[in-house]
Amino acid sequence: MENQNGYHVAVVGATGAVGQKMLETLEKKNFPMESLTLLSSSRSAGKKINFKGEEYVVQEAKPESFEGIQIALFSAGGSVSKQLAHEAVKRGAVVIDNTSAFRMDKDVPLVVPEVNEEDLKNHNGIIANPNCSTIQMVAALKPLQDAYGLSRIIVSTYQAVSGAGTIATDELHNQSRDMLEGKEAKAEILPVKGDKRHFPIAFNALPQIDVFQDNGYTFEEMKMINETKKIMHAPELQVSATCVRLPIVTSHAESVYIELDQEGLEVADLHKALQSADGVVLEDNPSEQVYPTPLSAANKSDVFVGRVRKDLDNPKGFHLWVVSDNLLKGAAWNSVQIAESLIKNNLL
Repeated sequence: MENQNGYHVAVVGATGAVGQKMLETLEKKNFPMESLTLLSSSRSAGKKINFKGEEYVVQEAKPESFEGIQIALFSAGGSVSKQLAHEAVKRGAVVIDNTSAFRMDKDVPLVVPEVNEEDLKNHNGIIANPNCSTIQMVAALKPLQDAYGLSRIIVSTYQAVSGAGTIATDELHNQSRDMLEGKEAKAEILPVKGDKRHFPIAFNALPQIDVFQDNGYTFEEMKMINETKKIMHAPELQVSATCVRLPIVTSHAESVYIELDQEGLEVADLHKALQSADGVVLEDNPSEQVYPTPLSAANKSDVFVGRVRKDLDNPKGFHLWVVSDNLLKGAAWNSVQIAESLIKNNLL
């Protein structure tokens, strides 16, 4: 239900990298708000944040914080979501959760609005925002799936350090400075803060994002595999992923190999489908060296696609290069888009 001036919105994890981007996005998109509540862990409570020229004091997130809240954007880690999301729903809020806590729950829609907005109709108070690297890939592939059918995806990611939080970005900056000054680079965060060993990310590539599973894949890779099948409503889709962290601050890049169902397709056919897709920008002109890069995609809310080319051996195979800002389309903007979709479809 909408009040005269908009909705009662809460941002949980307001002081973190994604929380900050959520606030920027709410302001930039002029989201209709009657009130804003900023919540965080007790550690960050008391901090002051400016929003639309007004100063807000961040409060500690507790069950009673959600009284009167209609939309709650969560980005404070999976344990906080598991602890508080149902409490927020109980008090009448719709939760849009940016963690992995509920993504594979069969009763929770996992949504990229350009891809599967209709799944929002089945929400029971919680909607999951997919993994950042999954979001940009499915946004690029959905128009191709719709037009030509899709049977296989093999993706290698080149992921930005900001995906591991501001502490990881700080570590990259500190290591880069130390190495350029001939000092030893201290590694305490990456590839995974809670894992046994840590390696420098500066001037390096780390083929581990999140912890390894028993099958040899990392949790990040399994997230991409499982989430893609769920979002695209294609349990039989063959998906494999290798996720790599690079010393990039913002924007994930992906090399994606796909096999389509339709035969006899050319690059122009894929261009046509991509050019008419919502939220996708085609930047693909090899003769002029036109293709997206992490720097060119930073601070933009679209998904950029280039380097579209036919596989040389498989007539149904194609390769694409997909780049997007992991904190915007990969997190904050997708969450706000979900909120906009809920309003548009009267689903609050």
